[in-house]
Amino acid sequence: MALKIRLARGGAKKRPFYRIVVAENTSPRDGLFIEKVGTYNPMVAKDHPQRLTVNAERIQHWLSVGAKPTDRVHKFLASVDLMPAFQHRDQPKKSAPGKKRAEREAEAAAKAADAAESAAAEAAAEAEAPAEDAGEEAAAE
Repeated sequence: MALKIRLARGGAKKRPFYRIVVAENTSPRDGLFIEKVGTYNPMVAKDHPQRLTVNAERIQHWLSVGAKPTDRVHKFLASVDLMPAFQHRDQPKKSAPGKKRAEREAEAAAKAADAAESAAAEAAAEAEAPAEDAGEEAAAE
């Protein structure tokens, strides 16, 4: 039985109110739950004490027996210091804008540097070849 600590919606139309509940992960969002461990009211001011209420002792208990919070609940619990700071799970990190372009430009610059280096080596080899031929001709005479 996998347990989740998640939000269950209540309230009226356009007036949401959420209970923070411990439920089996297969039960419906607003369906059967095991225990209510807090509330979240997004309609009040962010600094209002009734915006987020949690029973820290019960949440710690459920976390110790293996319940996993959803991402939103994890953020709430991190804000009241019951969990470490939230970081997205199971989502690949997006690369910085223009990263691929920068990589392509760096590759092109490296290729251009290699081409210039090989051209310089060929020119040096050609310059040495006539000098060697002239030295051989002088020695032959």
